[in-house]
Amino acid sequence: MARVERILIVGGGIAGLTLATALHQQRLGAELVERSPIWQVTGAGIAVQPNGIRVLRALGLGSAIEHVGTVIRSWDFCDQQGEVLCETDLQALWGEVGPFVGVARPQLQQVLLAGAADISSRLGTSVLSLTQDEQRVRVEFSDGDTRDYDLVVGADGIASTVRRLTLGVEKPVYAGQMTWRSLAPIRPRSLTKLQFLLGEGCFFGLCPVGNGHTYGFGNVTVLRFHDAVQGRLARLRERFAAFGGIVQDYLAALSSDEQIHCSAVEWVDHVAWYTGRVVLVGDAAHASSPMMGQGGCMAMEDACVLAEILRDASSIESALDTYVARRRPRVEWVQQHSRAVAESFGLPPAVRNAALREQGNQGMYDRFGPLVPSP
Repeated sequence: MARVERILIVGGGIAGLTLATALHQQRLGAELVERSPIWQVTGAGIAVQPNGIRVLRALGLGSAIEHVGTVIRSWDFCDQQGEVLCETDLQALWGEVGPFVGVARPQLQQVLLAGAADISSRLGTSVLSLTQDEQRVRVEFSDGDTRDYDLVVGADGIASTVRRLTLGVEKPVYAGQMTWRSLAPIRPRSLTKLQFLLGEGCFFGLCPVGNGHTYGFGNVTVLRFHDAVQGRLARLRERFAAFGGIVQDYLAALSSDEQIHCSAVEWVDHVAWYTGRVVLVGDAAHASSPMMGQGGCMAMEDACVLAEILRDASSIESALDTYVARRRPRVEWVQQHSRAVAESFGLPPAVRNAALREQGNQGMYDRFGPLVPSP
């Protein structure tokens, strides 16, 4: 078996914390560093789809997520006013894989932190340099410390420092959309479903999460720009003023500019996932357009698969080869179909809406069906 006694995880988001828990479960020694001085999250909510719940259940965290989140049984695509174009029964689609759970990101983080509690972690610490040979990776940290590891895992997101230091500067690609995410203390019109209301060159999504809250996300196809915090809520309401009442009820429940997180939609692809003894997982390797909502679930699957492979690996090289061979086809499927969904949303509304009425439910089965089997 390969000598994998010291593993460094760089990044304490979904990918890093899930990997920490998975490695501990496989009895592999790991430690984690996170550049932020405190545990914090970016964004608002997330849909943990059944393939992600399958990973969390394997790690003993599934029931905790279901407790703090809300099980969602239907995913609807609607026109701008809220008329349903197609609806998909999520339990029928996913079968016995698990539930589809909407959860606020802070609650998800707390569950993942509890799962990784036995892994040594250092906050406010970033990686300055990585030097490797056939035996180890030497890492220089921002706190002045230098340590050697058998393997370094970059779980540090779309702007990955590990990717930049080892594979060169790979800038994320702007996907052509800006997005506004928020949490509101309301279930507009007693919402129980995940709903996408589709306009012309834009859409607004609503996802129930725990504690009676709703995760809202607006998306607009536009040239990239900076949306200042001051006045953001008023501008968001204006951008989606033509949308139906359920969106207006949601927006009315927001009370401050600071509740709204604005960012550009970006992706990372066509990069190597590892070099030597340094490997990437999650968004650091393959950030995708969010149109399938699979980014977090793909990161969870990466973590579980990598830990499983490392447990029985004959060498680091063979382990990482196997990891890429198992994960890349599945990830590329998600990237490809996420982009296809984004392109379909850009069609003239009359054409797009007619297609969704006729083929929308079947399209959901076509996109998500290959993710039903275990990774």
